[in-house]
This record gives sequence, structure tokens and C-alpha cells, in this order.
Amino acid sequence: MGEAVREVEVWAATWARAVAEVVGRALAEDLGTDGDLTAALVPESATAHFALRARESGVLAGRDCAAETFRRVGPELELVWLVQDGATLAAGDTVMEVTGPLRPILTAERTALNFLGRLSGIATTTARFVAAAHASNPSVLILDTRKTTPGLRILEKAAVRAGGGTSHRASLSEAVLVKDNHLAGISITAAVARARDLWPGRLVEIECDALEQVVEAARAGADAVLLDNMDPGSVVEAIAVAQVEAAGPILTEVSGRVTLATVGAYAAAGPDRISVGALTHSAGVLDLGLDLIWQNPEGG
Repeated sequence: MGEAVREVEVWAATWARAVAEVVGRALAEDLGTDGDLTAALVPESATAHFALRARESGVLAGRDCAAETFRRVGPELELVWLVQDGATLAAGDTVMEVTGPLRPILTAERTALNFLGRLSGIATTTARFVAAAHASNPSVLILDTRKTTPGLRILEKAAVRAGGGTSHRASLSEAVLVKDNHLAGISITAAVARARDLWPGRLVEIECDALEQVVEAARAGADAVLLDNMDPGSVVEAIAVAQVEAAGPILTEVSGRVTLATVGAYAAAGPDRISVGALTHSAGVLDLGLDLIWQNPEGG
């Protein structure tokens, strides 16, 4: 129990640090050298109340980033959140209300919405892939990849999880994944053996684009095979081969240009998981906006 608590604490500290760093960079980018020139035109005493609302249906993600943005710009602002990350939104739903001095609300607005729109777009895209896959195979996992925006990986992978997806390795140090370019310098069998030697206990996965590679990976004792760019029929065959040739349990993963239109067919083929780069590299932005409820130009 102590170890589990420690892991949670470490993750919480890592997450808080990542949010603070990213928000700091985003605000520095937006404020430039002279700050918000336009907000400075508004009387310092002016106060207002806004509601953050969804303009379309989707799944929320990015709440911590938005909250940190408003906190940095206006520590005196009062934020009331009505939903958590992972919540399903309908058009018109209120996500959050903010009350206080008008100037910092105006300054923080775009940066907060940028985070919420981008990350909620990823969560929404993920939810659609999960729903399409589970219609054919309720047990299959939808995984993200390392095809993330540089510097935003921890945030984007959290958004995938908010949408019901599962995170693949967050960095190159978390697991061994031998891909086709690695095989230019080492065989599958030798790669598995060397990985076991160097990093016992780490997951070892081999990318395979042919049945012969699946056979070699399974016989070599790989923990998982990544079935790359195969059609659903070939995936069915590859899974059967992997299960026959492996001495013990072996994970099967599908990857390579999986789309919303095809993910159901791939799920029906029976893999344990499907990794989809599009969750992060091609997600749209969820449309959210800050609507003025009341204002008091004189403050108070």
C-alpha cells in the first residue's frame, strides 16, 4: 500500500510540474514583452462573471491547464468547475464559471481555451475510436503513440485517457519496441535475448509486417507483437500464429493507418490492443467559448 501511495504522490508532483511549466511557456508566448495591451484599456476596477460553455458535443480534457492559466494571471479570480476531465459534454453545457476582475479574465481567456480546445479535441477523438472499436470487441484497448506535440506529451496522453483510451509507453525508456529500422542492425531473436539480458522485467515488443516475423518473435519469447500495416484478415492469421508459436501468453497489437472507419474491423479481428497515432497527431479542436453573464464597470 505504501508503494502505491508513493507512486500516486510522484505522479501528482510530476503532473503539477508539467502543467505549471507548459502554462508558463504558453503565457510567456502570448503576453510578449509588454503584456496585454488591449486588456489594459479596461478600467482596473471593472468586474465580470463569465460561463465557459461547450459549443458542440465532446469530451472534456485540459481542466488543470485552464485553471492554472487563470490562477497565474488572476490569483484573485473565483473559478467554479461544474465537470471533471472525462465528462461527456453536449452543446450548450456549462463547464466552468469565473468571476472577478475583468482584466485578467480577458488576458487568460485565449490561452485557457487553447488548452481546453486542443486537449478536449484529443479526448473527443479518442472516445469516438473507443466507441467504434468496442462495438465490435468490448475488450480491446485503444492506445496512443509517441506521435505527440513536442513538449506536450504528458498532457496529450492524459487527454487520451480522459477519452477512454490507454497510454502506450510515454518515453523510450519505459519499454523495448523493436521496429523495422532496428532490424537493420540486429535480428529479432538476438534483440529479444539482448533486451532480456540488459533490462529483465521490461516489456519487449517486436514490430512485425510479415508472418515470418511473427513466428520468430513468438518463438524468441517476445512479450508482444505489433502487427504493422496488416489488413484485418492478415491480423486474424497473425494472432493465431503468435498464440501457437509462443511458449506462454503473448500480447497482440495492431498499428498502422488505423482510421475511425476501419478500427471496428481491426477490433473484430481479435487483437488485445490497437494503437492509433491519429488520436494525438490528427485530432481536431473542441469548440468551447467564454460567454459574458454580467459585468460591472465600476467594480465592487
